[in-house]
Amino acid sequence: MRQPESDQAMASVVSRNIAALLERRQAEERSKGAQERLADAITSFTGSMTFVYIHLVLFGAWILINVGWLTFLPRFDPTLVILAMFASVEAIFLSTFVLISQNRMQASADRRAELNLHIDLLAEHEVTRIITLLTAIGEKLGVEESRNPELEELTKDVQPEKVLDTMDQVEQENKEE
Repeated sequence: MRQPESDQAMASVVSRNIAALLERRQAEERSKGAQERLADAITSFTGSMTFVYIHLVLFGAWILINVGWLTFLPRFDPTLVILAMFASVEAIFLSTFVLISQNRMQASADRRAELNLHIDLLAEHEVTRIITLLTAIGEKLGVEESRNPELEELTKDVQPEKVLDTMDQVEQENKEE
């Protein structure tokens, strides 16, 4: 079944956008330094079930040996202090690697949010212009709806800084209550 021409155009635009986003993601991956790649690899591995299984085996064996349940092996940490120290040092390093990856991911999310804001502002501006144009056409043709008072409000450009100021003011008022 053949798609209508408008669906094909839509599909090509969507395909182009997907390809551009994938290329951007791949370029970001290629531009990562060795340290970032290492931190991501460690974070990825430590967030896997393989890591959990390895720890279950190692820590389980350590505990079984040192509480004396495996009598054929000598106890080397009967108070489990060395195990606790090992786990604490490991936790410090793992949390650092996770924070490094999260910081990079947050920076990427911030860039995407800024891009979304720019696109939204552009779309808002375009819609405002379209409403202005359609209202003028409607008035010229004598369409009653073109005299709707809401349309006058919609033809005004949104100023993002005023919206942010209003949001901050409302948030501050809510905190004071």
